[in-house]
Amino acid sequence: MTRRRASYRSLDSLKRDQRLCRLCVEAGYQLESWPVIAAGNGQRAFLYGQAPGIVEGGERRPWRGRAGKTLRRWLDLDEDAFYATFYCASVTRCYPGRPASGRGDRTPTTEEQRLCEPWRDHELSLLRPRLIVTVGGLAARRLLGVTSVTESVGARYEHDGAVAIPLPHPSGASSWLNHAENRERVAGAVALIHAELALL
Repeated sequence: MTRRRASYRSLDSLKRDQRLCRLCVEAGYQLESWPVIAAGNGQRAFLYGQAPGIVEGGERRPWRGRAGKTLRRWLDLDEDAFYATFYCASVTRCYPGRPASGRGDRTPTTEEQRLCEPWRDHELSLLRPRLIVTVGGLAARRLLGVTSVTESVGARYEHDGAVAIPLPHPSGASSWLNHAENRERVAGAVALIHAELALL
């Protein structure tokens, strides 16, 4: 049975319970991994994605696959600097598997998203980040209430005293990045992120 407290005093105790979370499985959802857990506790910024991919699910570490490599290239950060800078979390914490179409990864259901949301809330309460970077439309919608990637990438938002800057998902599954104006939006968002990191 999954254990989740009403409040946590430390990230270590939070992550101890997160590692064993089976809330979605207990609710009847089939998942393809155990939760993926952020490494470290002293990061300056919070990175919030959609859900782990198959590589991440296997390793139980965030942003290990091809999308992670693309994201680090956008941010011009090597692996060590990336994980030292960003506490990596996601809307749901387990690899959800493939959709019926077999293309890409399954989008977690609204109920799965709701079941995982308290983990994010506890993390933000403990970390109190001054910079939040959302990655992908689902993460931006869940945290910031924006309606589309196009409207939000390149913009700067506020969330509970933190600056929030959305990025698109760095997956090859979307054609959004095929358009030059959207690549310019990404470059603008990355410049905003670096400017905020310089202030931390």
